[in-house]
Amino acid sequence: MKGEVLDDVALLMTTDDVVATAIDDLEAGREVDVGDRTLVLGEDVEFGHKFALVDLATGEDVVKYGEVIGRASEPIAAGDWVHVHNCESTRGRGDLEIAEGGESA
Repeated sequence: MKGEVLDDVALLMTTDDVVATAIDDLEAGREVDVGDRTLVLGEDVEFGHKFALVDLATGEDVVKYGEVIGRASEPIAAGDWVHVHNCESTRGRGDLEIAEGGESA
């Protein structure tokens, strides 16, 4: 399997990622060992959903699979659930490409 299993409860796909994917339903307050530190989940994270491994400021890139998948739409603390309420997708967004001076596909 590609990636690294964190504390038997989450999957980190690459070392560049700033989020990990829960491989079980996780409750707020759950501690997850991430390398040489321990992260505490700030809220429940359901199976298949992401949580932040680092603090992210508004507008900062959300990286998963070593690729930018979105940007924080509000500050996200390490251990917070990352989903549409705090992360705006940047994939397949022709409107963003045009706004940033590119062309839409």
